[in-house]
Amino acid sequence: MTLLKRSLALLLIVSLQAATTPAGFAYQTDESAEAAPVQSAPQTPDQLQQLVAPIALYPDALVAQILAASTYPAQVVEADRWLQDHPDLKGQQLGDEVDKQPWDPSVKALVQFPSVLANMDKNLSWTSSLGDAYVNQQQDVMDAVQTMRQRAEQAGNLKSTPQQTVTTQDQNIVIQPADPDVVYVPAYDPWLVYGGPIVAWPGWYPYPGIWFGGPYLSFGVGFGIGFFGGFGWGWHRWGFDWHNHAIIYNHNTYISHSRTFVNRNNFARGHVDFNRGAAGRGFAGSQRGFAAPRRQFGTRSGAFSGFNHGGVARMNSFRGQSSFGGGFHGGGFHGGGGRR
Repeated sequence: MTLLKRSLALLLIVSLQAATTPAGFAYQTDESAEAAPVQSAPQTPDQLQQLVAPIALYPDALVAQILAASTYPAQVVEADRWLQDHPDLKGQQLGDEVDKQPWDPSVKALVQFPSVLANMDKNLSWTSSLGDAYVNQQQDVMDAVQTMRQRAEQAGNLKSTPQQTVTTQDQNIVIQPADPDVVYVPAYDPWLVYGGPIVAWPGWYPYPGIWFGGPYLSFGVGFGIGFFGGFGWGWHRWGFDWHNHAIIYNHNTYISHSRTFVNRNNFARGHVDFNRGAAGRGFAGSQRGFAAPRRQFGTRSGAFSGFNHGGVARMNSFRGQSSFGGGFHGGGFHGGGGRR
């Protein structure tokens, strides 16, 4: 009987160990996996050209604002939803209220162009991948923009018009508003306008106002920017240094301080540098405590890859809620993070 009790006790101990040890080991493994951000592979020139196709034909300063803001995808979402919640704000009053928000200057600047901001919100996986590429392959992204401009010019779809001037400076194509106080955002099909067809971004939602279903540019009503000229994030604060492959903000090289994306170059050397440069070379703000987990979905990279606002928007109205389970105004994600 004693031997039988000992045998049963031993069996119970072995069973408990078998039941608990894998769970504990799995917990440790998951914890280690969470501690190390997943690094995505660099994108090829063809992938980068596909990525910048929707914005490459915009005026230089607007491209600069979009690239900078794409490194703050949570703030882009918050700004678009804030703008929807304040439809009565116009002109100087809108600028005053935007100036109070704790967003990056690039995100504030995009409030001047609501259709552009909404497009970035609805196509959030694309926005996220653009931000990831800008953080990790800045020079390659700039080269991709110029390549696409050259292709559009060769196809006869990029030239000076009453809305914009197109010039070549040191082999770089520069696009500027014809009127310095009115900015026209060209509407076009980014998968057709460059001559040969380009594979559309997966799940791409053609946002009304900046989408034109034809192989050339179309211009609607211009955006007056005079009301925003006095703000530190206004239109004339932005530009490009194409020679050095850099965005210019307030006469300095723009440095994003977003913590959404890991700089793979510095990460590979044993530390993570989110600032990508010395402090003080251009204010970029902070991500306000929000650091999205980096995951890979197929071949796409970025913190929001796999979340397609446009797919949900197509089932509702294009100004409705979308993605992230329950929408951004309900019990889901609201505002892109805590206040700093």
